[in-house]
Parts: sequence; C-alpha cells; structure tokens
Amino acid sequence: MRKLANAELERKNIDEFKEAPKTPIIVILDDIRSLHNIGSVFRTSDAFLIEKIYLCGITATPPNKEIHKTALGATETVTWEYAKDVLEVVNQLKSENVKVYSVEQTENAIMLDNFQPEINTKYALIFGNEVKGVSQEAINLSDGVIEIPQLGSKHSLNISVSAGIVIWDLFQKMK
Repeated sequence: MRKLANAELERKNIDEFKEAPKTPIIVILDDIRSLHNIGSVFRTSDAFLIEKIYLCGITATPPNKEIHKTALGATETVTWEYAKDVLEVVNQLKSENVKVYSVEQTENAIMLDNFQPEINTKYALIFGNEVKGVSQEAINLSDGVIEIPQLGSKHSLNISVSAGIVIWDLFQKMK
C-alpha cells in the first residue's frame, strides 16, 4: 500500500469548507487552559465539518500562535465565537431547540456507546476545564450528560482526546 500525498487527499479549501453542509454539532469549550487543546479541538472540528465552536470563560481565542500550532489552519475554516459566560450560551442554544449535553462523569450519565442521537436534531457538547471538568452549573442546565466509558485506573482523558472520541462517535451515528 502506497501512502497518499497531500495533493491526492482532495481536501476542501476554505471556501469549499464554508459552503459544505455541516454536521449538526456545536462544540462548547469552557475554561480550557491549554492552547494546544484548543487548537486540537479546532482541527478535529474541521475534520468532521462541525458547525461551530464556542470559546467560553478563560478559553483563549484565535489568532494565537500556540493555538495555530495544533489547529493547522482550522481556525480559518471552523466558525467560532467567544462568549464570556457558558451558561448564557447554553440558555441561548436551548432556546433555539439545540440539545445540550455535557461530557462528564456524573450520576445517571449516558455512556457514549449507549447514546443515540435523534434524527434532525442539533446537538451542543460542553467540554470543561482540564482539572475541574464541566461546571456543576453547566451540567444542571444540560439536557443530559454523556460519559466516555473507561476501564483503566485514571478515569480521565485529555480534553482534546475526549472531544475527538465523542465527536467521531456522534458523527458516525448521525451519518
């Protein structure tokens, strides 16, 4: 098997990306400290044609050299918006009939492998701070909580890894 050259991958340019139908998923990053994590989520969001990213609280925004290192240009393709208060974003999205789910470990969380997105429904996924996770206030406003099943001793994943797993899973189920 021959490795494909970049030119053979038929990637969209910025204009083609902007015009392409989007996956009905919105990503909410709340109080993310690592610029590399932010950039990585942008890159994953580009890969799966995610509709929008909200950057909330202390989460840094583009243009930023460190975000760009991992985003590799995805800040130019994926629509994003800064909002100081994650709770305002959640309330706004819910008023627009978007189903909001926190990605966290809680009582009565739905395991990702058991989560089935509804047809013709738009979802927002909240990913929280690297240490504290999603705030209890945001969890309380959410329509539900999705948990990534884990079997090891750590019971936590890097936020960019969590985003990649959940976005990929929902993308697959929504196709």
